[in-house]
Amino acid sequence: MKLKRAILLASAALALAVGLFAALAVLKPDAPPKFEAVDITGVDWGKDFKLTDHTGRASTLTDFRGKAVAMFFGFTHCPDVCPTAMAEFAEVMKLLGDDASRVQLLFVTVDPKRDTPAVLSQYVPAFHPSFLGLYGDAAATERTAKEFKVYYHANAANQHGAYSVDHSGQILVFDPEGRLRLMMKPDLSPEAMAHDLRLLLKASKG
Repeated sequence: MKLKRAILLASAALALAVGLFAALAVLKPDAPPKFEAVDITGVDWGKDFKLTDHTGRASTLTDFRGKAVAMFFGFTHCPDVCPTAMAEFAEVMKLLGDDASRVQLLFVTVDPKRDTPAVLSQYVPAFHPSFLGLYGDAAATERTAKEFKVYYHANAANQHGAYSVDHSGQILVFDPEGRLRLMMKPDLSPEAMAHDLRLLLKASKG
């Protein structure tokens, strides 16, 4: 009889402990958000840039404080990765609805020789009117790519002078406080990107 009672008490205590643990897991205020992209919060790189946007204005990361910033490195002559990424992010903006006004896409060219302000101003906003193209001279481009851990390499030109540029395809995302938080790989869906951006925006509302 005593053994049976001890077993019942032990079972009740275990059930209570499991219930409390589950409740704490759900209610814990500091639980990290579940992102679909790679969470790179806390990295010691990707702090800032000094470039010019396609309207001729000098731009730094601070200029976009208060918005979630998505930063993509590419070039306008890119035949596949770049237009696909830009079109998919335009779809993200549709999915975000009213929250899209708090998101800024920056297209940083890795081909400043051909991607002049005039070219960028035609190419970038064609995907979405709020998108901005950023450029710098060769030194600024190299410096920015190095700061954000982005690879790029211009291949030799053919007999007609045409050439391609190999480059990284990820999108780097900053929260509205200007902190680098996420790395979105090219295979991430627009729905998953919109989900992550909503989490960042919600957290910033405090």
